[in-house]
Amino acid sequence: MTKIAPSLLACDFSILKEEVNKVKESGADILHFDVMDGQFVPNISIGLPILESLRKNTDMIIDTHLMINDPEQMIDLFCEAGSDMVSVHIEATPHIHRAIQQIKAHNKLAGVVINPGTPVELLSSILADVDFVLVMTVNPGFGGQSFIETTLNKISWLNSYRQEHNLNFEIEVDGGVNEETGALCREQGADILVAGSYYFKHDDYKEPVLKLKGE
Repeated sequence: MTKIAPSLLACDFSILKEEVNKVKESGADILHFDVMDGQFVPNISIGLPILESLRKNTDMIIDTHLMINDPEQMIDLFCEAGSDMVSVHIEATPHIHRAIQQIKAHNKLAGVVINPGTPVELLSSILADVDFVLVMTVNPGFGGQSFIETTLNKISWLNSYRQEHNLNFEIEVDGGVNEETGALCREQGADILVAGSYYFKHDDYKEPVLKLKGE
């Protein structure tokens, strides 16, 4: 069953607690929490205080996506603040194995993220060590962008690789996900769909969850 992870980057932060409650009631599986440093990506977003508050007010799985340079400097803090899943970009550190091991030391699910312009084959040396791979289907930094269709090849490659090597990492997709692009991602083997603008534009939050799951 496909898991749905609404991205809080697109929610109304003035009523964050209410938004999170609606996400849970809608049947979504995961809360996606985007962290941007204004250096690795050209934007700055939410950080530790929001995560700590979020953790106190929900029992949902929190998936923290670190779009930051030198993620090793912050991994411990975001794990301790309440993340259940933490992912780092392969482009953001020369020591991706160390970063993954650092996340796992906190007994959290560890993920590696890949940008649209990065060859997916570069992940082959880390795939046996991660719990999930996050495929960016837009260039990270801003919500509301259009889906880059060539990234479907990355999802397909990852799905074939895990079958060939008998691995069990999940494939997560983030960027431009809606009813149509979500279906394309599912067809290629995606397990988790992150949706921001598409999800939060609906008044009835159950509707996008059902559509993204293909029900």
